[in-house]
Amino acid sequence: MSGKRSIPSLVKDPKLVEKRREQIVEAAVDLFISKGFHKTTTREIARASGFSIGTLYEYIQSKEDVLYLVCDSIHSEVEKKMEQAMTESKSGVEALRQAIQGFLHVMDEVDDKVLLIYQEIKSLPREPMRYVLQREERITQFFEVMLRQAIADGSLQVDPNFVKLMAHNIVILGQMWVFRRWALRKHYSLSDYIKEQTNMLLAAGGRSQDGDQHIPSEASCSVCDGGSPV
Repeated sequence: MSGKRSIPSLVKDPKLVEKRREQIVEAAVDLFISKGFHKTTTREIARASGFSIGTLYEYIQSKEDVLYLVCDSIHSEVEKKMEQAMTESKSGVEALRQAIQGFLHVMDEVDDKVLLIYQEIKSLPREPMRYVLQREERITQFFEVMLRQAIADGSLQVDPNFVKLMAHNIVILGQMWVFRRWALRKHYSLSDYIKEQTNMLLAAGGRSQDGDQHIPSEASCSVCDGGSPV
């Protein structure tokens, strides 16, 4: 993974730099969401942060620096919330179910911020963009690990060659809730969306968590009970 970009600062106190950049990020997120990255000026970011334009440039060098800090902050928020959601997870496929539920709840909570990343990431220089995309990939890798754990304990049967694809499908479920929210939320609550999407993903040919029987299929994924297909 490419290293995190170091943004130069004229201020030498690391704690103060962190505090001021948090203020900048908070102000910039609201502006970028409401106006877009390109229509937002550094002067507006400075004003919303409570700084003069001169003070702002003591902590960043360009508007692209601010966008990079915003993207990095959003990914950190998503990862932190997922870790909190997984603290009491069980093992195997039930842990995976809880992980999916936690992830989708997080995506719902930060939907505007996630949309912002995908709309504006193209404005970042090449290397910072690569780092932000690699942080996105870490979330997919998190689900890869959980899928392999469920396969290892026998609670999930899936071809190991397709674990990466299945992990990407889980992440896409979160993105779908964000990108298609204008349509989906007219018909489904978040809890309904989580339940049905998780069942369709994990319970093909098996039994869903709520006990509903699904029509068997020839798909290579099935949920097991005690290591044996239900």
